[in-house]
Amino acid sequence: MLFSTSVFIFAFLPFCIFVYYLIPRRNRKLQNIFLTVCSLFFYAWGEPLFVMVMFGSIIANWAFALWIEKQRHRHKFILTLAVVMNLSVFFIFKYLEPLTFTVLNMGKILNGSIDTPVFSLPIGISFFTFQAMSYVFDVYRKNGEVQKNPLNVSLYISFFPQLIAGPIVRYETVSGQINNRKETFDGFCDGACRFITGLAKKVILANNLASAADAAFAAQERSVAFAWLGALAYTFQIFYDFSGYSDMAIGLGKMFGFNFLENFNYPYISKSISEFWRRWHISLGTWFRDYVYFPLGGSRVKIKSRLVFNLFAVWFLTGVWHGANFTFLLWGLMYFALITAEKIFRREEPPAAGSDKVRGRNALVIIKRLYTLFFVVMGWVLFRAESIPEAFKYMGNMFGIKADGFYSDIAGFWFNESWSFLLFALLFSFPAAKIIGNKLRENKAAQVLYPVMMTALVLITFSYIVKGSYNPFIYFNF
Repeated sequence: MLFSTSVFIFAFLPFCIFVYYLIPRRNRKLQNIFLTVCSLFFYAWGEPLFVMVMFGSIIANWAFALWIEKQRHRHKFILTLAVVMNLSVFFIFKYLEPLTFTVLNMGKILNGSIDTPVFSLPIGISFFTFQAMSYVFDVYRKNGEVQKNPLNVSLYISFFPQLIAGPIVRYETVSGQINNRKETFDGFCDGACRFITGLAKKVILANNLASAADAAFAAQERSVAFAWLGALAYTFQIFYDFSGYSDMAIGLGKMFGFNFLENFNYPYISKSISEFWRRWHISLGTWFRDYVYFPLGGSRVKIKSRLVFNLFAVWFLTGVWHGANFTFLLWGLMYFALITAEKIFRREEPPAAGSDKVRGRNALVIIKRLYTLFFVVMGWVLFRAESIPEAFKYMGNMFGIKADGFYSDIAGFWFNESWSFLLFALLFSFPAAKIIGNKLRENKAAQVLYPVMMTALVLITFSYIVKGSYNPFIYFNF
């Protein structure tokens, strides 16, 4: 079931909210049971068989955490077993079949003469597996209380707002909220507005930009302008698709009394690749940082070769996390190379003083942002392409190599179709809109306009939903 469908918005969500708030707040156990049942139904709507995979993961990790709590003297051994079990299930369902196909067709895939098939796998397995491991890790580290009741673990792992496309909610973040959260009217309203905003990002911006991106990446020949248009359209599409889902998940959580951490923080204003990954998919980055990078020693190591290894481990795993396609692996290794270079060669800038130095510093900031965006866009081309040869061909077209001229009629057509969405996507990728919105809400006179603006946004968004535009979320694939 998708957040951006009429079934979810007009049937499933109203039913969940209505019944949930009919249950007395003092009966938290019954509320949790109800949310768990709704979450399992939500997942089973699209994955009736694979829901058993998730249910098995829940029971196994609940048992591992209890075992760790009861036998602290063997906790490292038990933790190792839990990690092996989770990663084995993860590998079998996500990588075994595609890797077998890859090995059997290695030569054909590398020269681009065969289409890599799309394999069926449990939706969101990367997200709920990492949340399940977070539960065991945090119990092991005593960052959260072990749950005696498996239904509480089930609610944490399967809670429908963030179940299939994140954010990856750390157990230590919500352990106290499972039985002791507090629902408020203001929190519900804030959550509803956050949900509407995320829905608008997805339905209005991401879906419309997807049409231009899909056309560019599917074309056999591209002009330079068409290649750049498609790359930029996808750059904004994946941001508003994924951040829109995260907004909806955070908003839905608030509506039921849960507070999830932010997953995006205006990543396209970053001045370095390292900063970009502190702002993009924050929950995944912090997961790898706290459970992989820091345990390996992080950046507090004495020799550079160890630092390079630690970074390689994180970015190799980040690429693998996204899928078995070679494009994801190369995408992860690209970021490994860039971030390693930044950490090894970057020097702290001296504080600027004086008008000339200020102008110089401002110019340097612009250059850094352009450098970061350039590699981010190139990374998204690699991420989106079906194969490595196709990715290199597309990048070549962007710089005139075997391109169909500089400009083409199809580039003009798709620019006319998408320029307004690109403009709004660019504007809302900066924090100015959020700052202005906060100022308006602080102004008593302007506060009257806010409900009017949200109502208009709801009507526009619902019109797109009823029209039945492009729907699948990109990160459902992971």
